Amino acid sequence: MTQNQIGIVIADDHMVLRESLTALLQSQPDFKVLGTAANGEEAVRLVQQYTPQVLVLDLFMPESDGFEVLRTLERTGNRVASVVLTGSDSQNDYVQVVRLGARGLVLKADDPQKLFAAIRAVAEGDLAFSDEIAHTILDAMVSDQPAVPSSMARLSERERQISYMVARGMRNRDIATDLSISENTVKRHLQSIFSKTGSRDRLELAVLALSEIGKAAA
Repeated sequence: MTQNQIGIVIADDHMVLRESLTALLQSQPDFKVLGTAANGEEAVRLVQQYTPQVLVLDLFMPESDGFEVLRTLERTGNRVASVVLTGSDSQNDYVQVVRLGARGLVLKADDPQKLFAAIRAVAEGDLAFSDEIAHTILDAMVSDQPAVPSSMARLSERERQISYMVARGMRNRDIATDLSISENTVKRHLQSIFSKTGSRDRLELAVLALSEIGKAAA
């Protein structure tokens, strides 16, 4: 694997789909499939063995489903940027996998380009959800936020501005363009924001920022 390639593990219980996905992803010069798993237990073992940048994960598999895989990886400290690839149309499934740590979701009926884009996005630390799914997930998570003093109060005005842009789904390059600053400057601001708020990633920051907006509007 070259330095610029994204290491990927695929987990799906259907052999034909695993092989098709492997061939599809390997057609992209910046992707490298490190291993494939037929069930949840194999998926966890391969993530621990190869430490990929991205896990492409089917939800419904034997011997530990996708939900349990995400729980196990979180519990064992093997956090990996996970893209859930599913045929489910259940909004509850979508919300649950995000709560468990998934950072992207692609439907099996979607165009392959959406999967490519999702893998690249989560590998860069971004989120990868359609607008409709993102709104559903964020609304559900914001409504469950406990009423505690917000750590957003510790942020500078520019940091708060960037936090709200993240909540709107903007990526670093878009934020940089909008604010006429460099992408590296945006990354430095985000490091400070994560440190001050205790947010582990963009999703947690988005939930926090949207909660703040909701309280201000109340």
